[in-house]
Amino acid sequence: MCADVSTDVIKDDSMLLQKKMIAGNYDKITSAPETGQKMVSTFVPGNINELIMCFDFANNLPEINALGNAMRKQSGSMISDAEKMGHSEDVCTYVKADLGMMAKGNIAPNGKPMPNPDMLMLSYTGCYTFLKWFELLREQYKCPTVMLHVPYEGDGKITKNMRDYVVKQLKEDVIPMMEEVSGVKFDIDRLREYMKASAKAEDDLVWVLKSAKNIRSPIDAYFGGVYYIGPIFGAFRGTEDAVDYYRMLRVEIEDRLAKGLGPVTPEGEMGEEKYRLVVEGPPNWTNFREFWKMFHEDGAVVVASSYSKVGGVYDYDGFRHDPQNPLESLAEYCMGCYTNRNLPDRTTMMADLVEEYQADGMLVNSIKSCNSFAAGELLMLREVEARTGKPCAFIETDLVDPRYFSPANVKNRLESYFQMIEQKRQSQAA
Repeated sequence: MCADVSTDVIKDDSMLLQKKMIAGNYDKITSAPETGQKMVSTFVPGNINELIMCFDFANNLPEINALGNAMRKQSGSMISDAEKMGHSEDVCTYVKADLGMMAKGNIAPNGKPMPNPDMLMLSYTGCYTFLKWFELLREQYKCPTVMLHVPYEGDGKITKNMRDYVVKQLKEDVIPMMEEVSGVKFDIDRLREYMKASAKAEDDLVWVLKSAKNIRSPIDAYFGGVYYIGPIFGAFRGTEDAVDYYRMLRVEIEDRLAKGLGPVTPEGEMGEEKYRLVVEGPPNWTNFREFWKMFHEDGAVVVASSYSKVGGVYDYDGFRHDPQNPLESLAEYCMGCYTNRNLPDRTTMMADLVEEYQADGMLVNSIKSCNSFAAGELLMLREVEARTGKPCAFIETDLVDPRYFSPANVKNRLESYFQMIEQKRQSQAA
């Protein structure tokens, strides 16, 4: 969820603004010891940024640090250092990149020392690795830690009991801890105002994501989507900066749509749209630009992706943060995140997206070290193929470990998949 650092990359104005916003947040975090601002570390899926802002905390997101270091080609040595400390090859590479970053002096992407957090805020949303990750961080930082336990959507629905359970924790555990650490009294009207801003930004983001239903699509909802989701999935949801960003982004995409343009790629305007894909799984960050090029140079655009829903499923089931019921809304947001949904629901979602966005099929990018995504993806692939009649394909990379990105292997599989799509078209035309 941060921009490619190569100086010759072509970017829209919204991409440049996103990069500036994230850089500003790092400046806020690293200057906290001088300004006296307290800082909380939390994760992207199910993060309760609006509540965090109510206590004047700066927000640090460890996954963003890891992927940022990967895009700067620095994560490999960090992972190696973590493995030398005894962490298994099978452990999530986000975790190892984070721990390796600490071992190298905990330098933030802006080149300044990352201060120790004043609090760890764990919102558990379907990834058991988060639990162990925060145990390791707690040992490192020796700071107050609060956990918001979020029930898994095992039956595919959110019940009143589940919602009440999360709200009870917010009232009795999370908010009191935040008040104690920050010295700021909770103000529910302040939370409501932040939620109004969240809903505005969410409306514009959804419009942007749904613009990919057009043929041709003015966006890429996987690679380009990385830029689009960055502010709202991170430290900016609930801010006026996010409202302004998504308003600007929407105007930008409206203009592209009116002109009949496809997505912007790192090499400039995309050529002909030959293949429309839905992608399951996160991107590879260590070779992000090279990975993207393998798609756009063959005319493949991703019109929908599960990764664009990892921090909130706004465009599929219509969720918006509700200022009239702020705590209940936070609970529903946490429970509704993609990684907190069961495999049958995720499979139905992906099959629906293939049909709704008139895609040629679904591609799975299975992440070697991410069980939250990888578990069950082959079953999903077969089921989506059976339901839609569209060909699906499977590749494997990793999040931030450069050892598990094989350009030749990925390229061969993609080209084989595009040939499969062409054969399907020819058989239908016969």
